[in-house]
Amino acid sequence: MSRDTQLKERWEKLVDILSNQFSQGEDLDLDAIIFLIGVQELGKFHREYKKDEKLNLMHIAICRLLEPYGFYEFEFFDEDGWPHYKVKEELPPLKAGEQTVLMKEAIVNYFIEKQLID
Repeated sequence: MSRDTQLKERWEKLVDILSNQFSQGEDLDLDAIIFLIGVQELGKFHREYKKDEKLNLMHIAICRLLEPYGFYEFEFFDEDGWPHYKVKEELPPLKAGEQTVLMKEAIVNYFIEKQLID
């Protein structure tokens, strides 16, 4: 099975699992899944988030997702429990499609690590 085919199958399986769990079966998009990862990484599940906090949660998720690729490194948790990352290496310029593939691959790898999918 090619790498692209395997990524596509794993992505579809992941979207199905998360959509059934968090959106009554309506497919979650990439941004929604990134937001869920941010909430997971923060560990504060049962609360409402303001707009700026939602953006910060997505930033946390992106840093965490791209950490294994060498782009970010975890630094510390602040007094409110929010994780902070530092940039280790700037992301190369990517076209929109390349960016999407990178994020989907990183998300799939994250959920393999968390043993939600294999």
